[in-house]
Amino acid sequence: MRWRNTPTERINVDPIVSEPPKPGSVAFEDSDISRAALHVARVTRSLFNGRRPHGTGADVIVSVRAAGVFGFVLSLCACSAPGPTTPPEPPVRAMRGVKIYTSPDAVPIDDGVVVLRGGRIVAAGPRDARSDRVPALAPQCDGGVVVAGFQNSHVHLIGSAFANARTAPAAALQNGLVNLLTRYGFTTAFDIASDRDNTLALRERVNRGEVKGPRLLTAGLPLFPPQGLPSYLEGLSPSFLARLPQPETAASARATVRQNLDAGADATKLFLVTPQRGRGLKHMPPDIAAAAAAETHARGKLVFAHPTDLDGLRAALRAQVDILAHPPLGTPGPWPAQLLAQLRAAGVHMVPTLKLLRFELAKEQVPAAQAERIVEDNVHEFGRFVAAGGKVLFGTDVDYMADTDPTEEYELMARAGMGAMQILASLTTAPAERWHEAQQRGRLAPGMDADLVVLDGDPAGSVRHFADVRCTVRGGDVIFAK
Repeated sequence: MRWRNTPTERINVDPIVSEPPKPGSVAFEDSDISRAALHVARVTRSLFNGRRPHGTGADVIVSVRAAGVFGFVLSLCACSAPGPTTPPEPPVRAMRGVKIYTSPDAVPIDDGVVVLRGGRIVAAGPRDARSDRVPALAPQCDGGVVVAGFQNSHVHLIGSAFANARTAPAAALQNGLVNLLTRYGFTTAFDIASDRDNTLALRERVNRGEVKGPRLLTAGLPLFPPQGLPSYLEGLSPSFLARLPQPETAASARATVRQNLDAGADATKLFLVTPQRGRGLKHMPPDIAAAAAAETHARGKLVFAHPTDLDGLRAALRAQVDILAHPPLGTPGPWPAQLLAQLRAAGVHMVPTLKLLRFELAKEQVPAAQAERIVEDNVHEFGRFVAAGGKVLFGTDVDYMADTDPTEEYELMARAGMGAMQILASLTTAPAERWHEAQQRGRLAPGMDADLVVLDGDPAGSVRHFADVRCTVRGGDVIFAK
């Protein structure tokens, strides 16, 4: 190609949006795309010292279809052009859906589009000819039901898939995260008890981009009653069990919390009541529980608690726990209405983990008919908590529970009386609010993190569709595609 000097350069900017937005939609930013186009022109001119390509002899006209195209052009130029260059604008990309739920309490958008740039959401609204010019983020993800990224607020990263996370092959770790989390739409997962150092190593590799995965938060090493490791942990390795803290004084509980949080943990987990094989139940002394919770709160972190039974619920209230990792599963109803009201008034969130009850009853070889009566009773009691205004966070207790599919959990939550949008809230807006991140994630709105899930069916028709995930997107990157 020959080049010639020219005194001027005309740019024909054909922006994505050139007319006012429709009512109820969020405007696509003409100015952002126009600025990107003009920026490209300036950089291109500077790269070639005022010279421009010569084709047929006519002036070159640059037609801007999307800012992402110009980001690509700039990246190509920067590879070979001499002299300093200005970093390109991040590319603009679009996710198109037959329906978009921007939040659980908003009217869904039929035939809509979410526009992304640089890991953030730029706009969400109905599709039209203008937005259709934006390149797709991933064509295979278009055409489904789009919702905000899900948070699983109760997982354990303790399986063999994550062993030796600091040195294990990235592909093996990524496959583990796909099987456990990302294929079900989880863009954030809170591990609430694991080998802390190994989990932090896994998180570090995800954050560096070596492993595609969700945002990982961890409670690190949980606290147990003195000499009170529960019988259901007997299958774990003796070396790991030996590291689990069982503080005997309030002072040692505070020191344990400080050490755990200083190492990088994001919360504290308390086992308030633990079953002992052949020896009944062990209770964490109230002063130890209160000291651990107070130290955690002083650091601006939240406290999870495993209650086991109704006494555990009362202990959680006394210690000012923030989140119940379970209801008192297996406890016959009726659960005291006053106790449920106290939990609601204290703003304590509950993670239902209803599927876990079936898992434990099967492990204990409880006859099927009896087990089903116990499950139904507990589903009903959890429904009373919901009906009383109790706050719910979705969680499944995988990797402790081997079956990773959350479909049954969604069905049991629906049987407890939760509608599809209440379940969606437990996956999105409720955790965002609980962790004071409502301005960053949980909804599809301008400025929010580009964490999205594309479903192959509408959960309003069946809650089973929450588990029918086509694509999972974290920070604008596809981390799972069916």
